[in-house]
Amino acid sequence: MTRAVTRAPAGLQRRLTAEFIGSAFLAAVVIGSGIAAQRLSPGQTGLELLENAAATAAGLYAIILMFGPVSGAHFNPVVSLADAALGGMRWRDAAAYLPVQVAGCVTGAVAANLMFAQAAVSISVKHRTSGAHALSEVIATAGLVLVIFALTRTGRAATAPAAVGAYIGAAYWFTASTSFANPVIAIGRMFSNSFAGIAPSSVPVFIAAQLGGGIAGVLLIRYLYPASVTTEGDWLCTFSR
Repeated sequence: MTRAVTRAPAGLQRRLTAEFIGSAFLAAVVIGSGIAAQRLSPGQTGLELLENAAATAAGLYAIILMFGPVSGAHFNPVVSLADAALGGMRWRDAAAYLPVQVAGCVTGAVAANLMFAQAAVSISVKHRTSGAHALSEVIATAGLVLVIFALTRTGRAATAPAAVGAYIGAAYWFTASTSFANPVIAIGRMFSNSFAGIAPSSVPVFIAAQLGGGIAGVLLIRYLYPASVTTEGDWLCTFSR
């Protein structure tokens, strides 16, 4: 097994392309599996959630493996900003990731709708604005940051794809919000009036909670793992063997 490199061996343009495509795949997996679950198990909410969670966990694992060697497989502004705050990437590169992650998730939402013969865009009416939802997103996002950077700071970055997929799959069940933990996924899910959707009026609360969770996660990483046994930028790794 070879050691993960400290920085993705790709120029910024290639990394942005990987982030766009990976974000699109992620949104398509989340929303498409939600639509499929709704059709396969109508009215059975628990079964729909199980099907949606299983597909998302497996899909996320595969997508991280695909695009990790190029961009680090963030697909999430909170992860990009946390990586910059922890010295793993330049702030200007993190800022460049954000718009392509948004565009990718919106594209993935449209693709998911079309794959199931729905209107390309259908604005969700599913409201998720309770205090329990907000608290869930703070905890889910903080946990995601902890999973990623605890592994990379202790030389275990190669296990991150499986760990992130497993964590998100579990967080579907232990959070009231079903663990979006990602501002651009929240934005993408506005564009599908399906089981996986979220009403636009709920999105600002989710994004604020996710950013708060990201800050909490970074502070905990700095406290729990003040020194990394690896070098900077290990989240931008190849996961190579």
